[in-house]
Amino acid sequence: MEFLSNYFNFRIVGQYTDVFIEGVLTTLVLAGICLVLSIFFGIFVALMRMSSNPFVWRTAAAYIQIIRSTPLLIQIYLIYYGLPFLIGNFFGEEATAIIALTIHSTPYMAEIIRAGIASIDRGQSEGAMSVGMNKMQNMFYIVLPQALANVVPPMLGQTAVLIKDTSLFSIIAVFELMGAGLRMYSETVIATESYVTTAVCYLLIYMMMLVFSNIVQKQLGGGAWQTAH
Repeated sequence: MEFLSNYFNFRIVGQYTDVFIEGVLTTLVLAGICLVLSIFFGIFVALMRMSSNPFVWRTAAAYIQIIRSTPLLIQIYLIYYGLPFLIGNFFGEEATAIIALTIHSTPYMAEIIRAGIASIDRGQSEGAMSVGMNKMQNMFYIVLPQALANVVPPMLGQTAVLIKDTSLFSIIAVFELMGAGLRMYSETVIATESYVTTAVCYLLIYMMMLVFSNIVQKQLGGGAWQTAH
């Protein structure tokens, strides 16, 4: 510990504990909102992608390809500066960040959900139809619950990516975990302590995600520890 203290100023880091706690909480709240929204919209984009209507599935496919082939940083800038110009209203930095990250994460969630739907045996749908369910009831009561259960591990992996992506919010002055590190650096001009502490906070969040992933998988009947990517 004495050796580390010669190279790392724990006292200064301690002075910014409240700042980093606030940054972590903001990161988790923003990521949680984006996660819920991206899963919600991802379900509908996945269903559009699987539609037999050429216009519907091609529209969904185009959206997925465009978003996945462009950097999130560019998307944040376009929405931050372009959306107010188009609609004449500025939503604020945090709302803009949520919109940008939701738009970015939805295609990834949609593809994960689509894979989960495709994994469900077609015989279950036929059985549901035989007892009088229509296609909508079959999808939302039979197929989707099982599909979402099957894709929990990749969803948690995408959630870890989503949390790390919130670090880009600092470019539009959203105070989250990366913003906490930048504030500490701007006030102390000590890069190592500022950015190592930020990295450790992200690592702790990631470890909590792994623990949560393990618990969820055990509840769903899979005891294997799988690492989120």
